[in-house]
Amino acid sequence: MQTPAPTLRYLALGDSYTIGEGIAGDGRWPLQLAQALRADGIALADPWIIATTGWTTDELSAAIDAARPAPGFDLVSLLIGVNNQYRGRGLDEYRAQFDALLARAIGFASGRAGRVLVLSIPDWGVTPFAAGSGRDPATIARELDGFNAVARAQCAVRDVAFVDITAVSRERGAEAAMLAADGLHPSAAMHAQWTRLALPVARRLLSADD
Repeated sequence: MQTPAPTLRYLALGDSYTIGEGIAGDGRWPLQLAQALRADGIALADPWIIATTGWTTDELSAAIDAARPAPGFDLVSLLIGVNNQYRGRGLDEYRAQFDALLARAIGFASGRAGRVLVLSIPDWGVTPFAAGSGRDPATIARELDGFNAVARAQCAVRDVAFVDITAVSRERGAEAAMLAADGLHPSAAMHAQWTRLALPVARRLLSADD
């Protein structure tokens, strides 16, 4: 099949897990996802990525304000919250700020909730970095489960697709091949696992009638 010329627009919002801290640009899951969709015959352009390592929900919102993307995207992805958990920020704050970001994401998709894709927060507690940090992996896991439950619930309210990548991060996140050099952030191989999970959902969203 001939790869189609990109005509559909994609906006990817997030933090280190979206920008791909510690890996080459083409290893980031949003890039991998766009490439995989084009290989499937869906003419999706490479994403405009608004993401930086360390951002919390409010910092991402401020960065969106600065970047000023306009509505009209055909796909919008959102993966945010690990730094809220890392900094000890509360669930109530996350709920309000995540929901506001979700509403903005829908707006960037021209009001089409069915063109928005949310990925769950991976569990960094399984990584060598976490092991050396002195923080309790069980506590990290429990807190992240709480954040992900909030995100999943808000997605359900707004009829937004939610993809669980936390499980694979726990199953394989301690493997050397799945880690960048810092022992914390995921390698391109782990990003490929996330792409594998997101691909059928994104394909369905982009193939559905508006």
